[in-house]
Amino acid sequence: MPADTYGPAYTFLKRADILSFEEITRLARLFVSLGVAKLRLTGGEPLLRENLPELVRQLHSLADGADLALTTNGLLLAPKAAALRAAGLTRLTVSLDSLDDAIFRRLNGGRYGPERVLDGIAAAERAGFSPLKINAVVVRGINDHTLLDLARRFRGTGHILRFIEYMDVGNLNGWRIEQVVPASEILARVGEVFPLSPLPATAPGEVARRYRYDDGAGEIGVIASVTQPFCGACSRARLSTDGGLYTCLFATEGVDLKGPLRAGATDEELMDLISRRWGGRDDRYSELRSAETKLPSGKIEMYQIGG
Repeated sequence: MPADTYGPAYTFLKRADILSFEEITRLARLFVSLGVAKLRLTGGEPLLRENLPELVRQLHSLADGADLALTTNGLLLAPKAAALRAAGLTRLTVSLDSLDDAIFRRLNGGRYGPERVLDGIAAAERAGFSPLKINAVVVRGINDHTLLDLARRFRGTGHILRFIEYMDVGNLNGWRIEQVVPASEILARVGEVFPLSPLPATAPGEVARRYRYDDGAGEIGVIASVTQPFCGACSRARLSTDGGLYTCLFATEGVDLKGPLRAGATDEELMDLISRRWGGRDDRYSELRSAETKLPSGKIEMYQIGG
């Protein structure tokens, strides 16, 4: 949440407006019963939530083999990685947009440098997380010239570096299409130095296109939401911290689950709400955006529903 937009006078949600761990776990159990196979904790920054390992334990107890993951900016990861692993977290994704200190600070408001994130990655390795996914959003003219630095840093480590096209998430990031570095250009830049070959998808609806280094030093991924949208294959639902169900990262509205839940709705009634919203979805923002960039504002902010 950029400081120049969300200053000290910003009014945050009251504690009572936020789903409790027990409410999150109950809803997650219903999603799993409806066929969800992967659960991910994201944000905003999920490690800001007090006693997060307890939520991980609760979700782990119901997952029954479901993949349980977390996406973090890495700032608070080092002291918490071991506890998250012990609680049952199976996978970690860490955001790291550049290794250049000045560029990294420009992107995060000057709060800290990349070394703190690298310390978190090292702690996650010691805790037994392997492989990690390292996400880098690529913005032309800001960090695109540092792509190869990231490739060199994570080649041979066993971790999977993923480059993400810059997207117009929310309403406040000042997105312009000329700032997008297409996935094809990213692959060409990396492949010129480290030759690449495509890999098959590991699961239906996988958002990243995978490529291996020809010399066996691992793999990278590219997420091309802007130039190669994948709305038709999307299989993701998002639960906001205040109990809204959203079926698209670019949604303008969701379905309230917290209200019925706190009003005493049965599991069957909640599952009916979820199923009707999922069955009636027609989201295709990225496909529309790729053809016409001037679309209505009012999208939910990314800090509310994550990536």
